[in-house]
Amino acid sequence: QDGLKQCLAEFRKQLAWVERLDVTLGPVADPVSQSSATSDAVDPENDFQREMSFYRQAQAAVLEALPRLHKLQVPTRRPDDYFAEMAKSDQQMQKIRQKLKSKQEAMERSEKAKQLRAMRKYGKKVQVEILQRRQKEKKNMLNAVKKYQKGLSDKLDFLDEEPTSSQGNKKGSAGQRTKKGPNAKRRYKNQKFGFGGKKKGSKWNTKESFNDVSSFQSKVAHNKGPGKGGRGGKGGKKALNKRPGKRARQKMKNRAR
Repeated sequence: QDGLKQCLAEFRKQLAWVERLDVTLGPVADPVSQSSATSDAVDPENDFQREMSFYRQAQAAVLEALPRLHKLQVPTRRPDDYFAEMAKSDQQMQKIRQKLKSKQEAMERSEKAKQLRAMRKYGKKVQVEILQRRQKEKKNMLNAVKKYQKGLSDKLDFLDEEPTSSQGNKKGSAGQRTKKGPNAKRRYKNQKFGFGGKKKGSKWNTKESFNDVSSFQSKVAHNKGPGKGGRGGKGGKKALNKRPGKRARQKMKNRAR
C-alpha cells in the first residue's frame, strides 16, 4: 500500500480542473422512486439494471460538470459549421474501398464460375444421355436387320425409324421427302424433263428405233389425214384447205421448173 501511494504521488499532476475534467459521482436519483440507486441495489446479472446504473452515473456527471464549464466560459455546444476530421485518412479509406470492391468482384467471379460448372455438368449429362439413346437405337436397328437377313422376321418397320447416325440430318430429310413424295411442281418438272440421267443425245436414233416403223402413218406424213392435233385439232380438215405460205409456193414453182 505504501508503494502504491508513492507511485500515485509521483505521476499525479496538480493541474486545474478545466485541464483534467474529472468528475466522480454516484448515480443520479431515480425520478420514479426519488431515491439514489446504490451499487448494492443493482443486480450485476441483470443487464437492464446494470446499463441504467451506468446511464444515471453519467447523467449525474453531466449535471455536475456543465455548470462548472459555463462558469469557466468553456463552450459546450458544437457550432453548425463544425468540421470534424475523420479518425482515418482518405488514403486509408480508399484502400479499404478497393479491398471491399475486389472482394465483391471475387465473389461475383466465383458465383459465375459455379454457374458455368453447373451448366457444363448438366450439358454433359444431356449429351451422355443422347449418345446412349443413339447407341441403343443403332443396336436395335442392327438386331432387326440381322433378324430380317436370317429370315426370323419379315417386318421392315425399322426402315421407317429416324436415323441416329452422324448423317442423320441428310438421311432424315431424304427419308421425309420419299415418305411424303414430291410436290405438284416437282412432279410436273419430272414429267416434262425426265428424272435426270443422260441429256445429250437422248433423242438420237438407235438401230432398234430406226428399224421400228410400226408407228409410221403415211396419211399423216403426206398431210392426207388428221395431224398431231387429232380430230378437230390444228392438223384436221382445215389444214387440208389451208393455202400454203409464200415461201412454200415459191419452192413449189421452182420444183415445177
